[in-house]
Amino acid sequence: MLVLYDDARARAFAPFALTRPLGEMRAGVELLRRRWEAAFDTRAAGAAAAPHLAQFDEADAPPAAADVLQAGTVLVNTRCAVPLGWRAQDVDVWTCADEVAAVRLARDTPLAALAGGETPLESLGALGARGQDIPGRWLTAVWSFVADLPRQLRDDIAVLGPRTASGTPPAAAIVIGDHPIYVAAGAVVEPAVCFDVSAGPVLVAAGATVRAFTRLVGPCAVGRGATILGSRVSGCSIGEGATIRGEISETVVLGHANKTHDGFVGHSYLGRWVNLGAGTITSNLKNTYGTVHLWTPAGRRDTGLVKLGTMFGDHVKTGIGTRLTTGSVIGAGSNIYGSHMPPHYVPPFSWGEGDALGIYRLEKFLETAERAMGRRGMPLSDRTRRQLAAAFALATGTAV
Repeated sequence: MLVLYDDARARAFAPFALTRPLGEMRAGVELLRRRWEAAFDTRAAGAAAAPHLAQFDEADAPPAAADVLQAGTVLVNTRCAVPLGWRAQDVDVWTCADEVAAVRLARDTPLAALAGGETPLESLGALGARGQDIPGRWLTAVWSFVADLPRQLRDDIAVLGPRTASGTPPAAAIVIGDHPIYVAAGAVVEPAVCFDVSAGPVLVAAGATVRAFTRLVGPCAVGRGATILGSRVSGCSIGEGATIRGEISETVVLGHANKTHDGFVGHSYLGRWVNLGAGTITSNLKNTYGTVHLWTPAGRRDTGLVKLGTMFGDHVKTGIGTRLTTGSVIGAGSNIYGSHMPPHYVPPFSWGEGDALGIYRLEKFLETAERAMGRRGMPLSDRTRRQLAAAFALATGTAV
């Protein structure tokens, strides 16, 4: 049995940890959970995440783990991005960069022992256990998703591309460069799409649509059911069901997000169900060319990155012409608008303009979320309502 474990560091990956377990985050082309599932050739049976996520309900995500994890269960740290194509051997401990990334439990373990995320995996396995090394990457902070994106995309497409497509570009495409182009059967690529594969490969998944006059710059992946409406998409991972128009660079789109108008987005991460109003612009470079500091629950931290845009939590909405400064964090469920630039950090479930931010009423937020999801034929389940209400209560200190 495979169970995913969000340690204390993972639970501080704001703004995403408020509304989803880390395993349901996209790193490169694929979700972290699906990487582990592929490695062990099994579905995850549960997630040992923060208590307020017990009702998390999305697609094929596993439920909250049982109260007691039985001996023999494989418990994995979701901050380890397992390489696609790597397979776990029948051993008892798995390490990545000399840190324990997964362990086979030596004894029955109550879920309460993992509640705070502080328990090290090495304390749960047998002494002298057989081990295997994972040639993967650790996500050390929330900005790792952006910092590691180009390398992760190259690695992922090298594995996924040959599995899903022949590597022959569409006949009417414009091709620049020598890296592979993979367009899966069932994808629609209109004439006059430019594949710039000078710096890396491009993957277009089945069911995706790329409209004419789009320039896809590798390494880049367009997920199942996503639609690219034009302009330059460079070094991005576009998740399933997303709709993208306008320049976007080195950005992860988790899925079912809308950027259907012009406006630059760079070195950013868009959570699920984000909608960016026309002309929303992110800055990803300081005028001083210095490293970007980002708000975290432990205070502002120097990321060491010269380019970093905005972290958009799940269900964020921006109004027309919204401008966001370098290294912004927009909390989940926020609805921001107006001509005044918001602060670097917008708390979850905020509503308003600039610094004049109030709390988005829960019933209005849920009503908007239901409408947005309904437009894609996806219901807002009762479990998701309860989970979002729990996140709202935790973030705002408001009883619901």
